[in-house]
Amino acid sequence: MDHAHPQPPAPVSEIVAGFVDHFKNHWYACPSSLPDLGRAYTIRQQLDKEKEMNGYLDALFIEMRKSPPPPDEVEAVQNRLIALFTNIAKVSLGLEDHHFEYLLAQGFREVTAEFTRMARRFDPLIDDQDIYQAYRNSSSMHLMQLLLGLPIEVTPSVFGFSMLYPYTDNYLDNPTIPADQKEGFNTRFRQRISGESPSPANRQEEIVWELIGKIEEQYERHEYPHIFESLLAIQDAQIKSVELLRRQVSPYEVDVMGTCFEKGGAAALTDGYLVAGQLTREQQEFVFFYGIYTQLVDDLEDLFDDRRRGITTIFSQTASRWPLDGITNRMFHFGQQALDALDSFKGDSVDPIKEMMGICFTPMLIDSASTASKFYTHPYLRKLQAHFPFRFGFLKKQRKRFSKQSDSLKLMLEALMMYALVQRQG
Repeated sequence: MDHAHPQPPAPVSEIVAGFVDHFKNHWYACPSSLPDLGRAYTIRQQLDKEKEMNGYLDALFIEMRKSPPPPDEVEAVQNRLIALFTNIAKVSLGLEDHHFEYLLAQGFREVTAEFTRMARRFDPLIDDQDIYQAYRNSSSMHLMQLLLGLPIEVTPSVFGFSMLYPYTDNYLDNPTIPADQKEGFNTRFRQRISGESPSPANRQEEIVWELIGKIEEQYERHEYPHIFESLLAIQDAQIKSVELLRRQVSPYEVDVMGTCFEKGGAAALTDGYLVAGQLTREQQEFVFFYGIYTQLVDDLEDLFDDRRRGITTIFSQTASRWPLDGITNRMFHFGQQALDALDSFKGDSVDPIKEMMGICFTPMLIDSASTASKFYTHPYLRKLQAHFPFRFGFLKKQRKRFSKQSDSLKLMLEALMMYALVQRQG
């Protein structure tokens, strides 16, 4: 009697290609009409919220201008900043006290401090900006841990993967390093991810090899091949994205949308694999969907910078010829469907995250659109503004005020939260 043998799992490259096609179809199936954006604000309500926000931002500005506190005052500064950040998030996003109590109860504060200590032990010469960049990678993986019902912790893989990109990005972005050296690094980096042992050419590569070793420490290659395949998938997507640097590229020359979807989806898929080891098909689909959406939001927020640098995205390409109204409407529908996909995730640890993401979804996308107001029609902006707690002119003024600290109000708040949690902790 013949016995059926289980089919081996599909290679990650096939999974990624399948999801890119699937979600491109999904995107075009979304309407380009404006959806129901929920709560609307009167001008009076917006003015009241702007006054409240101004008070919090004034206090933040004062804190930011102070010198770093001595060790015995760090905790007091942290508590003041966390309280201010909480109030800002409440007035701007509609979150409530119990949401922040939940996040603190899950251990976000502790893992942030632990990550910082680990980074400084790993590389005593690392600067605060690189730690912050690495921690932002780590925080997305902690969110993934919560969504997958896992405890928040800095595992070897979370640390290794999060720390990789300050080193690799800084190296590849360094204009003083010749292109052939960068090409050689990429070749050896790919070999190291694939399990080979190329000799590192310099101390930078030694560090990168060590960080890949952190992932190998937690996951044995033969048992978890898809983890290392997903790392290769990220590099493949990044290589393809080089095509997006071509100015005035035609949409029929380069698959701009497919490249964007591949880059964002592969990165989130890797996060999922690294925190959970294995993912069900349902989980794979959601994390890929989530990664695409966050990549789209990043591209919208980076529109001005991308246009200046000649980087092609679906937003920079559209903004050259048409208003962004319709494509942003599709973003609302597309993102809402990503949120709806969260319904397949069950558990006490998941429900609060689902609730917070649902609350923040509309105001955060409207905030992102407001950064590119030049590329929308005025009637469309008026509709969006009516569903935001602040007028767009107020946001523009605050962004200018804090421009030295951050490129946007949202990133500034993230940086302050980071400061509040890790300032000068050894």
